Amino acid sequence: MAHHRTHTSSGGQLENNLFITMLLNFLITVVEIAGGIVSGSLSLLSDAIHNFSDGIAIIVSYIAIRLSKRPRTLKYTFGLKRAELLAAIINASTLIIISFFLIEEAIARFSNPTPITGNLMLIVAAIGLVANIVGTVLLKRGCDQNINIRAAYVHLLSDAVSSLAVIIGAVFIMVFNITWIDPVLTILISIYILKETYEIVKESVDVIMMSSPAGIDMDDLQRTVEAIPGVRNMHHVHLWKMNDTDIHFEAHIDVDDVLLSRTADIRREIEKSLHDKHEINHTTLQFECDSCRTKDLV
Repeated sequence: MAHHRTHTSSGGQLENNLFITMLLNFLITVVEIAGGIVSGSLSLLSDAIHNFSDGIAIIVSYIAIRLSKRPRTLKYTFGLKRAELLAAIINASTLIIISFFLIEEAIARFSNPTPITGNLMLIVAAIGLVANIVGTVLLKRGCDQNINIRAAYVHLLSDAVSSLAVIIGAVFIMVFNITWIDPVLTILISIYILKETYEIVKESVDVIMMSSPAGIDMDDLQRTVEAIPGVRNMHHVHLWKMNDTDIHFEAHIDVDDVLLSRTADIRREIEKSLHDKHEINHTTLQFECDSCRTKDLV
């Protein structure tokens, strides 16, 4: 027996925001690459690379959202909802690789420093900061409910932080002529991005590996179901997330020797309890009366 609840969202507006943000990031990339080459600033070039990766990340996110909306088929009975998870992993992994590359380049700059034009660095970084703030505002609404959008949002947020850091560095270069602050900022920005993207990769991999959702205690879930009158025990449980919004649950429910009509009432009560207490919105229950040899929870 199965029960399903649907989730709706303002996908159209989110797609429009993604498109606008993508255009902004490619524009910033061109401006910062030119500014980085002319000024000699590695941190500005690193910011440009981050912005370019943001643009690619948003394209991947957009494609993934479109794929996730495709209807179920006989081959893909769950649809293509997990395309968003793959996009999140691709986006975050790309940013991790770029960060390590920039750290290596920054370390090399300590032994081979180059002259830096602070005022041009400041102007270009300020333009990047404004554009990245606009992008983060556009994606903020969707990042709480969609790990794919959250990955793109972290891209933009990290670039906003890095643009601010570049501005601070430019001021120090202009006032104190401290050029070594440029590679230092590059390393700090990269470390910050590594920290943020690690959590996204970890969460995405957990979902793909069908781990139990964080925040749901299996023992508490068992107590919830077995407290329902007529239920002897619950066993052979599977609990996983399909994506950010869909939590699936299936189990064998050992019941007293009752009529089929009574199991329908028990099913509804179990579904309501799991949804209200644990936000589980897809349940598949197999009712039986002392049929399984083993009755372990999992």
